[in-house]
Amino acid sequence: MALRPGAAYAGRGQGGRDQGARPRREAADEGLIMGVPARFMGPRLVFVACVLGLVAFGLVMVFSSSSILNLISDDAGNNPAYYLTRQAGFALVGVVGAYALYRIDYHALTHRIGPAIWAGTVLALLLIFLPVAGQDAYGATRWIAVGPLHFQPSEFAKITVVLAAAELLDEFRRTGGSFEPGFLARAAVVLGVPLLLIVLQPDKGSTMVCAVTVLVMAYLAGVDWRFCAGAVALGFLGFLLLSLKDGYSRARILTMLDPWRDPYGDGYQLIQGFYAFGSGGLFGVGIGMGRAKYSYLPFPYNDFIFAMVGEECGLLGALGLVAAFGLLLWCGYRIARYAPDLTGRLVAAGCSTLIFAQMLLNVSGVVGAFPLSGKPIPFVSYGGSSIMASLMLAGLVLSVSRQSRLPLTEHDERRRDWSVTEAPRDPGPTGSFAGEATPRSAREGARQRLTVLGGGAAGEVPPTRRTSRMGRGTATPPGRAASQARGGRGRIDLGPSAGDRLRTNNDGRPDVRGAGGRRGDRRSDRRGR
Repeated sequence: MALRPGAAYAGRGQGGRDQGARPRREAADEGLIMGVPARFMGPRLVFVACVLGLVAFGLVMVFSSSSILNLISDDAGNNPAYYLTRQAGFALVGVVGAYALYRIDYHALTHRIGPAIWAGTVLALLLIFLPVAGQDAYGATRWIAVGPLHFQPSEFAKITVVLAAAELLDEFRRTGGSFEPGFLARAAVVLGVPLLLIVLQPDKGSTMVCAVTVLVMAYLAGVDWRFCAGAVALGFLGFLLLSLKDGYSRARILTMLDPWRDPYGDGYQLIQGFYAFGSGGLFGVGIGMGRAKYSYLPFPYNDFIFAMVGEECGLLGALGLVAAFGLLLWCGYRIARYAPDLTGRLVAAGCSTLIFAQMLLNVSGVVGAFPLSGKPIPFVSYGGSSIMASLMLAGLVLSVSRQSRLPLTEHDERRRDWSVTEAPRDPGPTGSFAGEATPRSAREGARQRLTVLGGGAAGEVPPTRRTSRMGRGTATPPGRAASQARGGRGRIDLGPSAGDRLRTNNDGRPDVRGAGGRRGDRRSDRRGR
């Protein structure tokens, strides 16, 4: 049975109330955006608008916060737009990568070529520890030099962690939701090895973001909340022990607690960020008019770009930036809601959660609510690996949205079991289909082929009233049998002859068969008597 274009969307969403299914009447009434239901295309368009808006805003802020430093830098060629042009080039490469992931089925990334992606990620993370490849900077070895370019494998490892976690949690649900020893061993290898290599760089910020994302995905996949809460407690304890182990991380914790104990040492950057926020006020001093970038605030275009946003755009601008990421997270979860399967829901929710968690980690460090992590704000801070990986995460979310569809209702499942046959139906002893399920398409076809049955043939003697009444239950008129053979419901028979339906009484007035007519004639007969 074929459906006309658009019938699949219009027919769904009207689930039966008798089975407890939630009615989806809005699916039949909602509009289409570019041929796609609004509930799918709406979050997708808003998500894309948020990503493009954040990238554009980030380019403006990177230029504003780095132009003064580049003017006096020989490495930048005294070009004020040096970081701007590099960031724009990285963003262009990231857009190409995002579009490629948008066109690729995410099932191929999680199942078919997932092991190859995981192996490549682990190999790149291992290359960091080789002296010929790894590059040290600011007390950590996180970069690999490829000619004049440096890229950070841990940024791309986040994508691998999300894909691997989605595949593992989907297997967890398929096997009944039990933590078998084999499943735990596989999860320890697939997720534990990349996270261990990241934390050994050391890069505790990326490890924390990935761990939080995996826990959120596990909770969404149906893992018991008590297990997730226990994992959070153990993770926090492990992070605290690792931070207190080395002096660099311990100094960051002490700086968060009291930055004024060393205002010209460890607390200098955080204090200058406070000054930038304080000078911005409610509305800011204007884009390009900030003063913290004049060699007062270290890394104003990267780690502390949020402080520059607070100075030049004010408190409202800073809150607007956080709200934009919140809207992006909401759109990602809306896309995950209509994903075709659990893997798609986890991929969309995991990518959106990771982007939002990394933004929250950076903002919390800049305002002094959490130790500084050195992680950039996705789409906004300067960094080639960061913006490319963030755009690729957005491409994965759009890949899930591209395959979204309406959930099947009870009526959709019934339509799959229906079939229209050409063989005539057996009308049974009474010639009635009452109480029998009849396909809608068969009824519509019967209406289109409906023929009007005329009265008796010329010269035929009209039967008496008693004969016509007695014959209804024992014989089926030819026209009615033909209508039933075509697949429609049996029509109400008003008599085989037009003369029997419209007769005249003794006084010559027409005797109309019906509720009102017969009752009126009987009353007149009583009065006459």
